[in-house]
Amino acid sequence: MPNVTHGAVGRRGHAGGRSSCLFQSAGGTTPLVLNGSRTEGNSVFSARSIRSAFGSAAHGVIRGRGVARLAAVAAASGLVATGALVTAGPAAAEGAPQHRGGATATLGGLQTYDQAVIRENGSSQRVPAGLFEMPVEDGGTLQTYSVDLHNPTRKDAGYQETPWSGTSLQGNRDAGKIRWILQHSYPQVNDLAALAEKAGAKSLTEQTAAAGTQVAIWRYSDRTEVEAVDPQAEKLADHLERSARHSAEPRASLTLEPPAVSGHPGERLGPVTVRTDAEAVTVTPPADSVTSGVKIVGKDGKPVKSAGNGTRLYFEVPKDAPDGTAALSVQASTTVPVGRAFTSESRSQTQILAGSSESTVSASATADWATEGAIPALSAVKNCAKSGVDITASNKGDQPFTFHLMEAEHTIEAGTSQTVTIPLQEDQAYDFTIQGPSGFEKRFTGMLDCRTEGAAIDTKAHPANEPRPASAGGTTGMGGGDLAETGSSGDTPLMIGVAVAFVVLGGAVVFLLRKKKDPAGTPAQGSTEK
Repeated sequence: MPNVTHGAVGRRGHAGGRSSCLFQSAGGTTPLVLNGSRTEGNSVFSARSIRSAFGSAAHGVIRGRGVARLAAVAAASGLVATGALVTAGPAAAEGAPQHRGGATATLGGLQTYDQAVIRENGSSQRVPAGLFEMPVEDGGTLQTYSVDLHNPTRKDAGYQETPWSGTSLQGNRDAGKIRWILQHSYPQVNDLAALAEKAGAKSLTEQTAAAGTQVAIWRYSDRTEVEAVDPQAEKLADHLERSARHSAEPRASLTLEPPAVSGHPGERLGPVTVRTDAEAVTVTPPADSVTSGVKIVGKDGKPVKSAGNGTRLYFEVPKDAPDGTAALSVQASTTVPVGRAFTSESRSQTQILAGSSESTVSASATADWATEGAIPALSAVKNCAKSGVDITASNKGDQPFTFHLMEAEHTIEAGTSQTVTIPLQEDQAYDFTIQGPSGFEKRFTGMLDCRTEGAAIDTKAHPANEPRPASAGGTTGMGGGDLAETGSSGDTPLMIGVAVAFVVLGGAVVFLLRKKKDPAGTPAQGSTEK
């Protein structure tokens, strides 16, 4: 998965190329396009055309537009007609999800924390503030702070290591200062006596040090008025805020660049370059390499089982291989760099890494090959600077590859590549598949989450059993109002917005338009990670 945008690739026979598109809501995945037809009783929301075409093949026209996030409260309000919404079935695309690389973890909850007070619009709200803990898939533990104060958290939400360019940090001129705070405070600095002395505090515990650090981070990530309840924690927060300097975005723990390649049988397809801070990574060839004959080799043509930073890997495809696809994966054990962002596709608040044990990180790349015609390779990454998803398409074939995205036609000439940005609304979930010649098929799913600040409309998610940021939209006894807390573990994302009821094919559907503001008006230090 990073992160981010997920892709699944496969090849299967079909008469012509097309793209299908789904946009997801809180109630499930809503199909926006069914090639001009739909299942009886299901609503199909009109959208801009997203389709793929090649040669003289028939064009499958896809029409759909994600209007906004579907309000979970719609069903309870009685405004959604029976049969107006459907849940998508199994993934249409075959193959494994494209993993852009890094650590994959699960949110475990707040582990070390104290209290803070948010003041906004004449109201005040007491919230827990401190370190989250996340167990890493296949081994390891991460400690993180929030950089998305008002959004909910979800217990057991899956998180993926993500470049700043795919998060709200992209538009924050002080993102580098947040990393400086992480490098110069708890838990990176575990000498609490020395930390207290620098901050002018009498003493600090792990809890107050974590709270003070979180408060300082929120002041830069969310541009909100927030103070630590404990006076010593507040002194630490003030010290960190005053002292912070810009620090560059850290590199990913592990990536493969590019994550997709293509070519002809009998060639070495690639290179795919390993980028990592680990001493060594294990290279796993395609699962069917014994029967398919596809090998993973280095530039010298010899099989590769381990690699390091900068190693170039190639898919060696037999000359007599039928048109097909294959995937390689790499895995390593390393500490994830402090300051790496972590995002979730379940609308759980964005996190930033404060500490890491030796953890398992991984990445994957795919290769497609064919004897003739267009031979596309597709990859995707979120681009918060442009409020969309960048689709990079290359073509190593001998014919052009043509596809349509958002009513615009794009042709990738043989031997060239092009990046197309698909514009999306904030918090818009997407799920679309691009198909090409010889059964080529690539699916991308994800959700755009590029801004901070969200709050509830009229519902409150259930708080977790263990201490953590509670539900957005509630209040504690410190002044009333509806100031959002830092998050919740409920199943329904909560937003600022208004419900707008309208009739779609006989069914009334409620959407919430979520308003969120950028933390600052200028870009963060540009991420070079793709």
